[in-house]
Amino acid sequence: MAPYNNLMGVNLKGLLEPKKIELKDLKGKKVAIDAFNALYQFISIIRQYDGSPLVDSKGSITSHLSGLFYRNINLLKEGILPCYVFDGKAPSFKSQTVNERINIRSRAKEEYEQALAEGDYERAKSKSMQSAVLTKEMVSESKELLDALGIPWIDAPSEGEAQAAFMAINGDVYASVSQDFDSLLFGTPILVRNLNITGKRKIPGKTAYSTIYPEIIILKDELKRLGLSREQLIMVAMLVGTDYNPKGVLGLGPKKAYKLVSEKKSFKEVFSSVEWEFEISPKEIFDFFMNTPFKKDYEIKHADIDEKKLIEMLCTKHDFSKARVESVLASMDELKKPKTQTGLDNFF
Repeated sequence: MAPYNNLMGVNLKGLLEPKKIELKDLKGKKVAIDAFNALYQFISIIRQYDGSPLVDSKGSITSHLSGLFYRNINLLKEGILPCYVFDGKAPSFKSQTVNERINIRSRAKEEYEQALAEGDYERAKSKSMQSAVLTKEMVSESKELLDALGIPWIDAPSEGEAQAAFMAINGDVYASVSQDFDSLLFGTPILVRNLNITGKRKIPGKTAYSTIYPEIIILKDELKRLGLSREQLIMVAMLVGTDYNPKGVLGLGPKKAYKLVSEKKSFKEVFSSVEWEFEISPKEIFDFFMNTPFKKDYEIKHADIDEKKLIEMLCTKHDFSKARVESVLASMDELKKPKTQTGLDNFF
């Protein structure tokens, strides 16, 4: 079955100024998580020493299930209420990026196998992370696991980030959660990054570790600091390169693009002053960011954890340690007490 594609999003590092937060700062808040973004993080990062993903006795990959289970249990313990939003149909002009990512993964897979044959496990792991593929079966399993965890999920009609942004604008969730800055282009008032990779992470090429903290970006504050409108931020992103025009305009990084938009200001002036080499017009891409389809009719309802279903899915079907899973679920007991006591029910 054809894989989904790991699209990297726009690079606005160095321009935006995220603020570090702690998980406790999100206690009691509902958040809309970009599902594909999170799943790619799990299948890329959760790997064995040689770069191979976690698998069960039948050879089926389980990295995504491990990430979803343990990470969401931690979020629920912190009183954070996640809702996952899955991508729908991508716009036709995203096909070039999709094809480029497929080629990148293909090359990375070849380099992974070569590094593995040479016994260079550190390089092998790095390349294997770049070759990660998310299949329809994995997505279906992820939804099944979320159901068992009592965590709601929504299928977006188009880009999941746009749906999550609408939910945040509508006040149904506190923030969008994604590693990609694209969520801001779709208008989310608040973006939370690093939620699914918080903790200690090995620094590539070194024996040292770094601590990754969640961080928050408040759109209105960043726009005010930069002296930009949301429309102008979209222009900056398009000059740098988005999922819809991945190469951007030659020679323009975030700071140069920002300077150009700050000086020219209007859409017409900005794009008449650069060489646009992408086959799709800038207006079409801009209009898509401003008018991405989203679902207005959705429900965000959390439920109790179905322990029996979790044990069956994770342990019986995919060979997870039953003792470990039961231990994790037992640690949730304090959160399942009656509403008169402090617990998970207090947040529903």
